[in-house]
Amino acid sequence: MTLDDLRVFVAVCEAGNLSAVARDLSCSQPAVSQHVKRLERETGLVLLERRPRGVVPTQAGRILYRAAAEGIAGLGTALRALDDLRRGTSGTVRISTGATTVRHFMSAGVAAFRARHPDVTLEFQTAGSSRRCLEAVQSHQADLAWVTIGRPVRGVEQRPSTSLPWALAVRVDDPLAHRGSLRPGELAGIRHIRLPEESTSGAHLAAHLAGHGIRLESTTSVADWDTALLLAELGLGHAILPSLPGWSHGPGSVVRLVPIPDLPPLTAGWAARRWDALSPLALEFADTVVASLV
Repeated sequence: MTLDDLRVFVAVCEAGNLSAVARDLSCSQPAVSQHVKRLERETGLVLLERRPRGVVPTQAGRILYRAAAEGIAGLGTALRALDDLRRGTSGTVRISTGATTVRHFMSAGVAAFRARHPDVTLEFQTAGSSRRCLEAVQSHQADLAWVTIGRPVRGVEQRPSTSLPWALAVRVDDPLAHRGSLRPGELAGIRHIRLPEESTSGAHLAAHLAGHGIRLESTTSVADWDTALLLAELGLGHAILPSLPGWSHGPGSVVRLVPIPDLPPLTAGWAARRWDALSPLALEFADTVVASLV
């Protein structure tokens, strides 16, 4: 069993067709079949089921595919980290982020890191939720992910980096805008602009409000915090949001953020598969972003 055998087997499982893999690898179909047959001889099990329009892994094949795919992806990550060590000043850092993360959390850190490392490639991969960001880390598509810290996730280490108090975003002409703070019970009658229920922040908020006996009804929902704030500015409702860095609403602003101190703050931070396996550049990037938040 060789690394090439496993790579070809993973490719066949993903393509579902030996001929397609042979074309991609610029080799013959019998050569692809030999890699699979060698694995079947060594395991003593049938790994692929032949069908009229291709192949699918058997139960044994699925077990081997999952292990091989993860191992090959991990090896690729390790080789990139070794290459970063070899080159010293250049390399690549892949970051999975939400739609508004770079603006609110990373702008100063990215600028500082870029000034020190002008030759490093930064790959930002936008995902729609913390769950998607974590999946990118799990599948080795990203080195780091900036996420809302939630429940433990298998195969991922999360590091809390900043605390975000909750506030109610309202127009300045709204009766609630003149309050110094609000209690959760006072939110029951608001025209709620709802965060996505599947998002970590939306789930946190719903759980905390439920703890106070509050379940908000809503006819408006949004995909991200910035859109919720914009709709509040337009007077289309009230948005319960974490107080994000970069939101400034001083004199002349049409919106106010009224603190809700009884709701536990939201926690955000970095996620990685293993911190001790990250390249020095990825570690420095993560530390630079956190330092810029202080």
